[in-house]
Amino acid sequence: MSVDTPRRIVLLRHAKAEWSDESDHERPLADRGRRDAPVAGRWLAGAGIAPDLSLCSTAVRTRETWKLVVSELPHRPKTLYDERLYEASLGELIAILNETSDEVSDLMVVGHNPGVHALADALAGEAEGDLLARMNRSGFPTSAMAVLTFNGSWKSVEHGVGRLVAFWSPHA
Repeated sequence: MSVDTPRRIVLLRHAKAEWSDESDHERPLADRGRRDAPVAGRWLAGAGIAPDLSLCSTAVRTRETWKLVVSELPHRPKTLYDERLYEASLGELIAILNETSDEVSDLMVVGHNPGVHALADALAGEAEGDLLARMNRSGFPTSAMAVLTFNGSWKSVEHGVGRLVAFWSPHA
């Protein structure tokens, strides 16, 4: 696959989680999260987005979200659970994207705010219509997704490289 291949990044914030006495990493999904995550999966499937690879935080709420989302997709992509995605900074998230093999054209990242929102905002050098304003106004709620496209190698991912082509939220 050429490094000039069009690429797509789908950034998904985990679904709504319970507030509990558990450590933050171990918080499970709330009932609303268990309802919203499959809806997000159906939106992805309906949009014809089929990730080649999913990178998912190791937190319980992200793993549960991904399990419910992927059950709605026509094909299950390879999934890697990466502890670095939990509480990752913007710079750490970009470094993780830079490690992606150029064999991957469509990448899904299942993570947390504020990192997921910061990453979508930083990568979006361009946006269709008012998508960027809508995304930033919304604060990137739980189960929301941003879809960005760019051309080039994953090693070239940096601020402003992408075009925001979709922003979706189950309660928007």
